[in-house]
Amino acid sequence: MPDVDTPANDAAPEAAGKIDRSHKGEAMPAFAFQDGAGKPVTLADFRGKPVLMNLWATWCAPCVREMPTLDALAARQKASLHVLTVSQDMEPGKVQPFLTTRKLANLVAYRDPELQFSTGMGVSLPTTILYDASGKEVWRVTGGMDWAGADAAKLIGEARG
Repeated sequence: MPDVDTPANDAAPEAAGKIDRSHKGEAMPAFAFQDGAGKPVTLADFRGKPVLMNLWATWCAPCVREMPTLDALAARQKASLHVLTVSQDMEPGKVQPFLTTRKLANLVAYRDPELQFSTGMGVSLPTTILYDASGKEVWRVTGGMDWAGADAAKLIGEARG
């Protein structure tokens, strides 16, 4: 297995992800998933400020590379943006240890054990979707990206008008 502990800036995924605006204006899905304590939540629970939802898995190398940049984004933007990393792992018990080991303290171990997001939305990993404060999709990015960089900041700004 390749070394997936390399910081995202070393193998800069930068704007390598493909931006898709074809779903702009669509409502966020109502799928239930689990928070870090295993309690059911939905994306609607986070309305009121923009939501950046990242679908990932512990076995996905591009996902793992971008996690430190998502952690940095979550720390920097917590007052104005919800950063939700929703694991698509078949073994949900691996998610919290993964975050803890890598010191990703600003990310919650959200889990989707039914894989509703990846299968229900027909997306591959990693996929990141930005929803505005009212729950409408702004864009989605398929593939890894440096979420702490200037390109990402500009994209995220689109949710604020």
